[in-house]
Amino acid sequence: MPDLHYEHPRLAALYDLACGWSKDRDFYLSLAQGGPKSILDLGCGTGLICDAYAAGGHDVTGADPSARMLDIAGRKPNGGSIEWVECCSQDFRSEKRFDLIIMTGHAFQVLLDEDAILATFAVMREHLAHGGRIVFESRNPKIDWKARWDGGVFELIHDGLVVRKTRDVVSYEEGRAHFETRYHFPEETLVSESELLFLSRNDIERHLEAAGLRADAVYGDWDRQPFDERKSEEMIFVVRRAVTQEARPAVKRPRAARR
Repeated sequence: MPDLHYEHPRLAALYDLACGWSKDRDFYLSLAQGGPKSILDLGCGTGLICDAYAAGGHDVTGADPSARMLDIAGRKPNGGSIEWVECCSQDFRSEKRFDLIIMTGHAFQVLLDEDAILATFAVMREHLAHGGRIVFESRNPKIDWKARWDGGVFELIHDGLVVRKTRDVVSYEEGRAHFETRYHFPEETLVSESELLFLSRNDIERHLEAAGLRADAVYGDWDRQPFDERKSEEMIFVVRRAVTQEARPAVKRPRAARR
């Protein structure tokens, strides 16, 4: 069933309150330094980082399957200068080629099977400009996310109303987490059901390789510290096209001296 967190207008309106500007977005914004770039945000949601890129003079495209989220994104201060595309990441098609392709907010974990992952990586590779980078993150499966998430309680204030948000993990096994988030409004409770896939670094790098991509770096936090499987919460992948044997420039060998 659709995740109401992205589809219901009341919940979409809460998204920026629950997932506002944070350290991870500072990291992604820093990737655009060094002059104007063409940037693609796959799974852009309400367009928070897209809007910041556009404010910096970049040519920005944001893609997301949720019409509700894109409607909010289009009303951002720089929303009119951004190209918005309603589609899933694996279905994105454009004549543009991008210097930077990002997938933020752990959107990678919404890709729940190998076919979706490989199709998304193929889209990224196809739309990457020469010398461009792909950057995305996934949570480290070695961390006990069930213990961290189960029973969480938060409060949000929207339009003068206090909305109580509770989260319960229904199941967590074989690299998959299924959880329910309840939004308690004064007159109704809305339930959003979510499922996420937790892959290891090795599995992700194997899928990248199969798609003709390679990880230049894998960070464990937003300060660019190296990934430590024992304690890092994040796996932040900085990716480029793999250089195949055919793609490598030919090495000119000196001619043998004539005798």
